[in-house]
Amino acid sequence: MKSNYLLPHKFKKIGWLLLTVGLIAGVILFTNLLDNNSLKIPVLSIYNSNFLTDEVTFFKIIKNGILDEIIALIIIIGGLIVGFSKEKIEDEFSYSLRKESLVWAIIVNYIVLIFTIIFVYDMTFFNILIFNMFTPLLFFIFRFNFIKLKSNSDEE
Repeated sequence: MKSNYLLPHKFKKIGWLLLTVGLIAGVILFTNLLDNNSLKIPVLSIYNSNFLTDEVTFFKIIKNGILDEIIALIIIIGGLIVGFSKEKIEDEFSYSLRKESLVWAIIVNYIVLIFTIIFVYDMTFFNILIFNMFTPLLFFIFRFNFIKLKSNSDEE
């Protein structure tokens, strides 16, 4: 099966490394063991709203802690590399499994999101929305690898 959108298999190890480091750093940041303001630098803000003064600015240089943005990018890039790198043997089964896992991940993600919209509020809901950036990709990677591993163990 020719899949032009997939990266070569050799990228998968790099992806797993980035994803693992990103997830560990994200957990450490979320549990407040890391200070986001420790890496505060001037950045370009396309839109900035100060909730204390109701001041809204566009295209302004502001000082911001960028550790959370770096960690989010590492998780997303690592996850994309893991999810969209070819398998050692890329065949019809892996193509079909990849497609089914992607559909499953989107459906499960939105079921979780609907549940949280109905039952979770305030800052907890906001935190869930932040996690929701990563969950479709993580659900996809988990299901794809779980079914692939289960399939390989059934064949043996």
